[in-house]
Amino acid sequence: MRKLSMMAGVVAAGVGIAAPAFAVDATQVGRKVGLNEQDVEAGLDVRVGLGGFTGDLGDETGIGALFGITAVAQPSPLVGVEVGYEGQSIPIDDARVSGGNHIWRNNGTILGKLGPIVDEKWHPFVGVGLGLSYLDASSGSEPVFSNDWQTELPIAAGIDYRLGNLFAGVRGTYRLVGGEELVTVPGTDDDAKGSLFNGNITVGGRF
Repeated sequence: MRKLSMMAGVVAAGVGIAAPAFAVDATQVGRKVGLNEQDVEAGLDVRVGLGGFTGDLGDETGIGALFGITAVAQPSPLVGVEVGYEGQSIPIDDARVSGGNHIWRNNGTILGKLGPIVDEKWHPFVGVGLGLSYLDASSGSEPVFSNDWQTELPIAAGIDYRLGNLFAGVRGTYRLVGGEELVTVPGTDDDAKGSLFNGNITVGGRF
């Protein structure tokens, strides 16, 4: 399991390192479809927040802090694309496991955004995308909790405020998740199911 954890860390790090390249590729696509290069913005966002699982998974876990870094491209005033990495530590709150254990969530996501720019400063948006997470349960939670790959369908809504080339914003992201084999419902052999909801604040720049 530890080898899988190390592999997941390498994959997640690769996503973070490759993210700026994806943003550059997005601007190249914009030029090919006739957009003026000067009209295509790209940049980086950093985000922090809190969140956790819902449903049966939420019954066995708590609220955890997250950190993310995202490459962003804005091919047009209405359309944006994000590619990024998100790391999260979710505490385990399960009577079958001793206290102090947690789940490390390493995630890579690509997200499309749609929303108008209002008064040249405000940018409300909605977004949908695809994501993949590796869930690494701490060794003290074994064998109740297992390491697991988790597919995600993120649905986001938020608003950004622009001051020159700087951005700040808030957002909420609800993620439909699949492939959960992280833990069973207490007293049964059924896998605990749920979704994931995170809220965060974002700061970044556009160039």
